[in-house]
Amino acid sequence: MAEAELKSRYSVQGMDCASCAKKIDTAVRRIDGVDDVNVSVARGTMTVSHRDAAAIQATIEKQVRKLGYSATLQAGAVPFEPAPAKVHDCSAHGHDHAAHDHDHGHEAGGSHNHDHAGHDHGAASEKPAASAHSHTHVAGEGPWWKQTRALLTFACGTAVVLAFLAAHAVPDFEQWFYGAAMLVGLVPIARRALAAATSGTPFSIEMLMTVAAIGAVMIGATEEAAAVVFLFLVGELLEGVAAGRARASIRGLSALVPKTARLEKAEGTYVEVPAETVSVGAVIMVRPGDRIAADGAVISGSSAVDEAPVTGESTPKAKEPGDMVFAGSVNGDGVLRIKVSAAAADNTIARIVRLVEEAQESKAPTERFIDRFSTFYTPAVMVLAMLVAVLPPLFAQGAWDEWIYKSLAILLIGCPCALVISTPAAIAASLSAGARRGLLMKGGAVLEGAGRLTAIAFDKTGTLTAGKPLVTDVISFSRSEPDILKLAAALETGSSHPLAVAILNKAVAEGVAVVAATDSAALGGRGVIGTVEGQSILLASPRAAGEKAVLSEEQKTRIAALNDEGKTVSILVVGNEVAGAIALRDEPRPDALAGLAALKALGIRPLMLTGDNKRTATAVGKALDIEVHAELMPQDKQRIVGELKAKGDTVGKVGDGINDAPALAAADVGIAMGGGTDVALETADAAILNGRVMDVAGMVDLSRRTLTNIHQNIGIALGLKVVFFVTTIIGVTGLWPAILADTGATVLVTANAMRLLGWKLKFS
Repeated sequence: MAEAELKSRYSVQGMDCASCAKKIDTAVRRIDGVDDVNVSVARGTMTVSHRDAAAIQATIEKQVRKLGYSATLQAGAVPFEPAPAKVHDCSAHGHDHAAHDHDHGHEAGGSHNHDHAGHDHGAASEKPAASAHSHTHVAGEGPWWKQTRALLTFACGTAVVLAFLAAHAVPDFEQWFYGAAMLVGLVPIARRALAAATSGTPFSIEMLMTVAAIGAVMIGATEEAAAVVFLFLVGELLEGVAAGRARASIRGLSALVPKTARLEKAEGTYVEVPAETVSVGAVIMVRPGDRIAADGAVISGSSAVDEAPVTGESTPKAKEPGDMVFAGSVNGDGVLRIKVSAAAADNTIARIVRLVEEAQESKAPTERFIDRFSTFYTPAVMVLAMLVAVLPPLFAQGAWDEWIYKSLAILLIGCPCALVISTPAAIAASLSAGARRGLLMKGGAVLEGAGRLTAIAFDKTGTLTAGKPLVTDVISFSRSEPDILKLAAALETGSSHPLAVAILNKAVAEGVAVVAATDSAALGGRGVIGTVEGQSILLASPRAAGEKAVLSEEQKTRIAALNDEGKTVSILVVGNEVAGAIALRDEPRPDALAGLAALKALGIRPLMLTGDNKRTATAVGKALDIEVHAELMPQDKQRIVGELKAKGDTVGKVGDGINDAPALAAADVGIAMGGGTDVALETADAAILNGRVMDVAGMVDLSRRTLTNIHQNIGIALGLKVVFFVTTIIGVTGLWPAILADTGATVLVTANAMRLLGWKLKFS
């Protein structure tokens, strides 16, 4: 009987970049009984699929320690069962915007039927199971100055200083003093180099350093060898600090969720419990000023909630019963009772952290190229150094000591640290900066791709517009505007339909007192009728209203003009007299016009792809100055995206992630517009959490800044190497400047990448 496959998860301390992960991966895979290894630099973890748990776990930890890292088992081995492939049936969502018939109507029993033909919200998207997402830190991980590499650097630095003082006191033993100081730092480096070499990575950075230091001692440059080892350790320390800062910048989001929640045991009775124990369906109470402990829906109370930690939106949002709130957001001045909709491991912030960390493991094209390049680069540097050491003395009467010294300097110049970290450091910083401002991109490839977009296609409903109709006009024919609102609102009281809600909200906003209607009834998809203050009232479409009262030519002309503006018009008839009209429209988002203008300023062509009717779409498109394609089925949107790509455009698609799924998949970069929903976070390549059109331009801007940063980093890394290679060959610089060049380039590249953590949207 075959042994069951198990999975063990380890926290790994000391990883700074992809090179570290590759060494660990290669070494652990060579252990007998290990089937698969997944090393994550972003999470600082390693997951191993293996057999015979008790015997292998100790071997794994020992192998990682030999490489200079530490591995701590997070949890015991668990049986591993491959997850079944998930089939995403976009058709199951049935979210078709093709037809929007806004005729007012009420069914028997008074229920509202504002008919939206074809607007069927079918099966809900399947919610992924909450994953065990632990950020358990390695034992002993703490402030950088307490970590092993920092202590080694301090020890080596102290030894070099003491050697300097001793050499001045007893010059005859200078070589011995500096040799001893060098060994303080070199022995651990050499052990790591040997461990890497015997476990499948012979051409490691540590090996280059070891060969260069030993060679320097052999030609009598012991003082320089000691300094070089110390500077190498300083460079590693700085690289580790920067990597830790980038890692902590996104993990810091997790700390925004409070550790406890006030759980409702019975109405009016609450008990404080750990937030991670609150289950879906439970009710929690959030006091004014407190952070919200879980995702959920408000069931009572109203307040302004600061969602900046989740969406990056600086203006607090008003929340009332029925509204969704996010864990980690800050309650304002009201008490809220919230029904929990997601467990702690699957709340919005946990998913953001998980998605960004996974994105950091998805390499950008530039990073993949650098990885492939570095595979051949390091052996090539060693060959070049050997040729520099041998050829001039053999064929040009060069001095052996001089050219061996130069070859050792070339080994140090050739260290690929700065080059290897140039791209992932920038990608990690950008993904973190974007996530903190409500912009999620699933990997380096998406981040790079967004900066190369030349055309972006937008859905209309819920993307360019708010997705909720608003009352735009109240037209008086024979009654005053307040009277028209009062009578229409009376008929709509109790309806949850978006058009009815819009009329009721307008009445409240205008301070109109809403009275009760009696004997209200539906007219089969044509309108609603009832009695208000003893008067027979009808609110219906122009056609249905025309059967009750006579519309004058002037009134028909006014209604036609409103229809041409993409507005839905309802006529109010009192008795047999046309009293007035109410026009409604799903209005553009407040920042839509500015957001599209920002995209045009970036050289990107925006266009609208919508299933809505041509008249409405054209009206919205005219207001936003955007090219319009209307009355489209999902496959039509996909076809247009394909046509744009065929013409040479790099195309982005922005939509709700459901009915636009074919077009999102066809685009080079699919962007979901949402408020932290499962669809927004899981469906597309990227997601904009706060629903601002301006953030699409922000995402492009962040991407382009990142690409510029990456090119700068590569230029710094290679440029310094070329300069110091030339100056070393002609005899201007030696070992000290060589290691300073490598360490300096690593520090400069990392510092340059970290600037992206402070990125802010410039279009505001």
